[in-house]
Amino acid sequence: MKKILLFIFVSTLCIAAAAQDSTSSRSSRSDRKAEKRQRINALIKSEEEGNLSFRKQKSFGIELRTNGYGGFFEIGKRRSPRFTTIYGIEITEIKNNKEEKLDGVQNLFTNSYVYGKENNFYQTKLGFGQQYILGQKGNKNGVAILASLSGGLSLGLLKPYMLDVKDSIGRTKTITYKDDPAIFLSQGNIIGGAGLTHGWNELKVKPGVFVKSALRFDFGRYNESIQALEIGMSVETYAGKIPILVYNESKQVFFQGHIAFVFGSRKK
Repeated sequence: MKKILLFIFVSTLCIAAAAQDSTSSRSSRSDRKAEKRQRINALIKSEEEGNLSFRKQKSFGIELRTNGYGGFFEIGKRRSPRFTTIYGIEITEIKNNKEEKLDGVQNLFTNSYVYGKENNFYQTKLGFGQQYILGQKGNKNGVAILASLSGGLSLGLLKPYMLDVKDSIGRTKTITYKDDPAIFLSQGNIIGGAGLTHGWNELKVKPGVFVKSALRFDFGRYNESIQALEIGMSVETYAGKIPILVYNESKQVFFQGHIAFVFGSRKK
């Protein structure tokens, strides 16, 4: 009889403990769900009010510059309600504004060419900076205005521009300006451009630095996506002057403006 009573007592304790654990577990899960619901509601309210709310963002842009073109990829980490630290890589080409493209010899197998072009000048830039929210959207259909300032290192690549020409005895050759300046500039001898695949084995590296500022107008309807128009300006300086077009002044410092179309995403 004592054994039976002891068994009933122990069983009752176990059932009570299990019930208490189950109740505690349900309560804990309920609390977590309530907290999560509150966070979601706060984010929804913030988005409805037009506030940019995120922890990280990624964006890429295609830009048209006053002296060329380019593209960039950018990562941002938010450190306060208005400030975001940005890291970016940008690839661009600087051209001389006086470049004029001409047709090659009239047949299907010749390329157009830029008369008097001595070098192509490409840049790869690694930058770091800050982005500041000047104005929130106000509502879902509004426009957020962001300002940014960044700077960093620029690796300039100077590639000789090459032409297919006929020399004085009618032989076809591929040359640079330095190989034979007279024939290179003689339109009667030029067949056409040699194409982008030529000249890479003669690259020269021009290290430099840059500073870039911009205003970005983000009109994306949803907080998670970036759809923006950016306008800005930048300055770059390199170790030595950069010859791009024959008979035009070689520059070491370049100022330019840009307009960019930017797309990306944010994570909360």
